[in-house]
Amino acid sequence: MKLGRRRFLHFAAGTIALPALSRIARAQAWPSRVVRLLVGFPPGGGADAACRVIANRLSEIWGQSVVVENRSGAGGNIALDAAAHAPPDGYTLVLATVAPPIYSFLFGSLGYDPVADLAPVSMIGEYPNILVVSNASPIASTREYIAYARANPGKLTFASPGVGTTGHLSAELFKRTAGIEIIHVPYRGVAAGAMTDLLTGRVDSMFNTTGSLLQSVRAGQVRGLGVSSGRPFETAPELPSLADAAPGYEAMWWYGIYVPAKTPDPIVRKMNGDIVAMLVEPEIKRRFEPLGIAPASTTPMQLAARARADAELWGPVIKAENIRGG
Repeated sequence: MKLGRRRFLHFAAGTIALPALSRIARAQAWPSRVVRLLVGFPPGGGADAACRVIANRLSEIWGQSVVVENRSGAGGNIALDAAAHAPPDGYTLVLATVAPPIYSFLFGSLGYDPVADLAPVSMIGEYPNILVVSNASPIASTREYIAYARANPGKLTFASPGVGTTGHLSAELFKRTAGIEIIHVPYRGVAAGAMTDLLTGRVDSMFNTTGSLLQSVRAGQVRGLGVSSGRPFETAPELPSLADAAPGYEAMWWYGIYVPAKTPDPIVRKMNGDIVAMLVEPEIKRRFEPLGIAPASTTPMQLAARARADAELWGPVIKAENIRGG
């Protein structure tokens, strides 16, 4: 049976529209079950704490549980790898603690493409790292830290939550800017022995996120020497900038939400819209403040651009210092 031209064109247009209608229908029905939010560090650290703030509020907004799943190791890369291989159905998100393209510099080979296999959703906040020493340390300021390191090259040690983490990279740039040599001691997270070893003197100092260290500084458990932002940071105004003693130094970081590539655009748009709206709520700002995080949202394109810029900034540092992830 032959179709008339008008009926044929109507039928063809409807056929073409079906995939778009199907995507819209999926977005309207999403989420209909539990959503996973992966984080590449163990419970107890700053990244995990930030994830739980976000997960709790998104659970309320979406009417479905958003469960934080810790996939610690390789400086956060294990979680990104898991997300890159997850089904692109909107039920797996991952918290990026450094720009995903940076991992291409850290590892000889990856099991995924950090640009092609992950889709940006939104940044959720910005923060600096903090340089701390134990209260028993004779070092009382950043200037004293630099002076001691210059007088004793290779003697001072610093802990970080892992190779290629923001703490590690912040310290490497600080070394180059200040012209000092300090020795890296990587851990699997601040809660995985780093704080204990700092307090007992097994390591001399630590570079880590505000989320991991700010409350310890405020409680008097450790001595904060300064923050890695170019000036005192809004969520930790009591701490000076490390740039005061190392002019030109600055290392600012962010947390961002990514999903597997090819996640339907309507779902990504809904995620972005809900995250953007959530981040202006006073309660989110109140819960981020103890973590030293300043809420900040972006469009997916803005986050992609920020990630590219970070890779251009940190790639040369990683190459020059021959930093390799494990």
